Amino acid sequence: MHPELILRPQQMKQADGLTVASGIPGIELMRRAGRAVAEAAAKMLMKEAHVVIAAGPGQNGGDGFVVAALLAGQGYRISLGLLGRVEQLSGDAVLAARDWKGPVVPIDSLAFDEADLIVDALFGTGLARDLEGVARIAVERMNASGKPILAVDLSSGIDGDTGQVRGVAVKANRTITFAARKPCHLLMPGRAYCGDVEIADIGIARETLEATSGRLFANTPSLWLDKLPRPELSSHKYDRGHTLVLSGGATRTGAARLAARAALRTGSGLVTVASPPEALGVNAAHLTAIMLRGCDGPEGLHHILQDERLNSLVLGPALGVHSGTRAMVAVAAHARRSLVLDADALTSFEGLATEVHQAFRHAPTVLTPHDGEFMRLFKGHPDIIDPESKIERAHRAAAYTGAVLVLKGPDTVIAAPDGRAAINANGTPYLGTAGSGDTLCGIIAGLMAQGLPAFEAACAGVWIHGEAGASFGPGLIAEDLAELIPGVLRKLLT
Repeated sequence: MHPELILRPQQMKQADGLTVASGIPGIELMRRAGRAVAEAAAKMLMKEAHVVIAAGPGQNGGDGFVVAALLAGQGYRISLGLLGRVEQLSGDAVLAARDWKGPVVPIDSLAFDEADLIVDALFGTGLARDLEGVARIAVERMNASGKPILAVDLSSGIDGDTGQVRGVAVKANRTITFAARKPCHLLMPGRAYCGDVEIADIGIARETLEATSGRLFANTPSLWLDKLPRPELSSHKYDRGHTLVLSGGATRTGAARLAARAALRTGSGLVTVASPPEALGVNAAHLTAIMLRGCDGPEGLHHILQDERLNSLVLGPALGVHSGTRAMVAVAAHARRSLVLDADALTSFEGLATEVHQAFRHAPTVLTPHDGEFMRLFKGHPDIIDPESKIERAHRAAAYTGAVLVLKGPDTVIAAPDGRAAINANGTPYLGTAGSGDTLCGIIAGLMAQGLPAFEAACAGVWIHGEAGASFGPGLIAEDLAELIPGVLRKLLT
């Protein structure tokens, strides 16, 4: 099972070029792409339906001409409008246009509201400017029609690399893309504009995709499943690691318990909550299988970590934003244990990213900020926070800190210092609830306790977290998540 590669627009262009150089003509790739779109369109239509195709001036428009010819040959009524003139087409789009024997009308004369299906073949992955003028009006009219829209490669108006809307974008119900998904199919808001995305095989070899793709993947089980811990018949709890979760004060204990229970459910053999003295009674009243130890500040943590069996730590959830938290992070980092840092452990370093940069070169570390925490942590580092691409921001933060960076959101990006990155593919809005992030920390730490490397643990943790949330759906609260983890793991491991 191969990891699913994500190709950025320039990489896809290179893959196309290598495929053509190998002996497959560009027009043949275009015809295969058009055939895949036409097959998808036919599945969405009744016989003799009316299909309105909006074709652009580039190669995406050439795909539209192929679709028009194929669907017309199957008996569908076709209206094809072109942005520009046929005489201005170039490359393989010229050959595709010759295959279409019907009329070509100006795009502003298309009656989108009379369509049974609209095929959006205006712009592909190369768009890097805001839509305006006739193109913008055409997109607005498509969206206003209320008709189902099938997009060719991606929704016109979406930046293929960043997923951002370039002024205005088509809101498609379904997208047929070619050879591999692009970042915009997973990054927000592009993901919401592309609808259901199907990958069509048009004959670009896996080897070609690997040669051009870099190290960007979709975060699906194919990326990490072969490394996921599997208990053996002879294994016991001490083989499966010991996770330590630091608790906040007496009125701030719930977050640590959420993380601890998630670590235990994920398979960590033992889990201990390290509690300040004033919170011991509160935590003791709620814990059973999870153990409890007193921990009085950084000195207390240093003492606890003399036990080398404690191999995975969670710091941050409700720990407090202050210098004491920074000191405990420093103690944990110097102990060279696997670390997961979230929430207060990140915010306590606001504007102090240099200290983070110095701390994690020797400890396997995962940082799990949402956008606000990310901006606070790297304040004063415009080279990290300014790039429009979420992938690029995560890449730079991971390289700078030496930690695996989990930049959370509906389109969570996981980046490693060595240049690997993954975009999560199963995010769900039901995870937008208090304590959800604490549970994610526990899942990742529980996997690291069992020996999973930081990048794979982060990727697997994010996916398991998303799958658990989606399996529950409406009404989900953070307390539900840990109890859903065994069901997700059961499906993965059997």
